Amino acid sequence: MQPDLETRDPVAEDAVAGIDAGLDRDLRTVESGLDALQTRSDRPASRPWRRSTADAVLPIAFLGLLVVAWQVYVVVAHPRPDITPSPRDVLGALGQLWTTGRLPQAILTSLERGVFGFLIAAAIATPIGMLLAEIRILRRAVGPLITGLQVLPSVAWVPAAILWFGLTDATAYFVVLMGAIPSIVNGLLSGVDQVPPLYGRVGTVLGAGRVERSVLIVMPAALPGYLAGLKQGWAFSWRSLMAAEIITTGGSMGFGLGTLLDQSRQLFDLSSVFVTIVAVLVIGMLVELAVFAPIERAVARGRGLLAGAAR
Repeated sequence: MQPDLETRDPVAEDAVAGIDAGLDRDLRTVESGLDALQTRSDRPASRPWRRSTADAVLPIAFLGLLVVAWQVYVVVAHPRPDITPSPRDVLGALGQLWTTGRLPQAILTSLERGVFGFLIAAAIATPIGMLLAEIRILRRAVGPLITGLQVLPSVAWVPAAILWFGLTDATAYFVVLMGAIPSIVNGLLSGVDQVPPLYGRVGTVLGAGRVERSVLIVMPAALPGYLAGLKQGWAFSWRSLMAAEIITTGGSMGFGLGTLLDQSRQLFDLSSVFVTIVAVLVIGMLVELAVFAPIERAVARGRGLLAGAAR
């Protein structure tokens, strides 16, 4: 008789099952080890406030070196005080402007305009960017115009804005919008271009509609590029605001840093000019260190791109 080929050996099957189970455990162990190597750090993750403080030390130290070099130049070269004031003169002007309340008023006015205008720009630019990313023919038609507006200096809009809105806050807000919106749109489009097309196809297979796919899949994946566009948009809006405030003085315009800068120029008060310039610079640095840098680190950490990231 021929041997029964269908006869099963329970002992052999148990041995094979044991080998498979062992291989599965080994694979899971290797995978968890790789995940640990990817997400763990030899050093404990530092607290956000400590990281922000560490990031601020080097810029402050560099500015301190610049002040020391400035003082050395004044002591050695003895320049005219009205042309090159000393750090002591600038510090005295700072104290006077702060005591009289002009500098705090200018800072608050410009910050209010800058932040509010930037938020409006982000609210307008985000749906425009998503619309251009979804409709390719519209992007080919409008994309070059967006890029051209980004290259165009925002100060070029000031004369037209004065004729349209007069010497009012609306002029400053309009210039801020025209400076920030193109940068945010292009940043979002750049982020969307870096998203693998497979993500959108998977969303479609899972039943996501066009809007759901854009909002829930493409937008989160494009977040790094979008954040870069937001940061650049803030830089453009802050510069645009300063230009608008310098030119549009008078009328119902509030007293901002640009206005203070122009008034100091008219009074030939170079110390106050330097104080205003430093205030504009410091505000820009603080926004970068306190707002955008922590958000960028959080996004990178969530994607496993920083040491100490966790899934």
